[in-house]
Amino acid sequence: MTAETTTLDLGPQTRVLTRLADGVREDRLADPTPCPGLAVRNLLGHLTGLAVAFRDAARKDLGPTTDTSPEASVPDVGPGWREELAAALGELAEAWRDPEAWTGMTRAGGIDLPGEVAGAVVADELVIHGWDLARATGQEYAPDAAALRAAHGLLAAAAEESDRDQGMFGPVVAVPADAPLLERAVGLSGRDPDWTRTV
Repeated sequence: MTAETTTLDLGPQTRVLTRLADGVREDRLADPTPCPGLAVRNLLGHLTGLAVAFRDAARKDLGPTTDTSPEASVPDVGPGWREELAAALGELAEAWRDPEAWTGMTRAGGIDLPGEVAGAVVADELVIHGWDLARATGQEYAPDAAALRAAHGLLAAAAEESDRDQGMFGPVVAVPADAPLLERAVGLSGRDPDWTRTV
């Protein structure tokens, strides 16, 4: 883990996500996303849940929010989802500004892991799911550069350590070595950078 990652401010990336969420039309909530089996509404619900879980992981406030696997159920959103997501993302960023969040052990998704690794994982989640949301809703996407570098570093390391080009979230999609960093990160996450919505 690099020194840059251990001092990473997630605020810029959470603000990017909040802006993307604000741009989602209600009539697009049932549209597909690059996440297999998840519609836009499910992706937004997943983002809300992971923001809460990793907020509590940063605080070392371990319990139901940090113990539950993200695969336990299909997430969804309620009527006040925009405000709920924005609040959760703001609290997430604030929690990770505490240097103590990056030290010691914590838990997220039912998995115990060092604080600095949890911070890199949440940066990756925010960057890649930001791309998912932007692609699914036809919005432009420019992730925070520091969060993108952290996400790419984590995904590249995971792919290097696994067999047969298996990344953290599925088989790696081959992307040219000179492709933009975001496209390379997306490919390492098991997604096709050329994915487009079909509705």
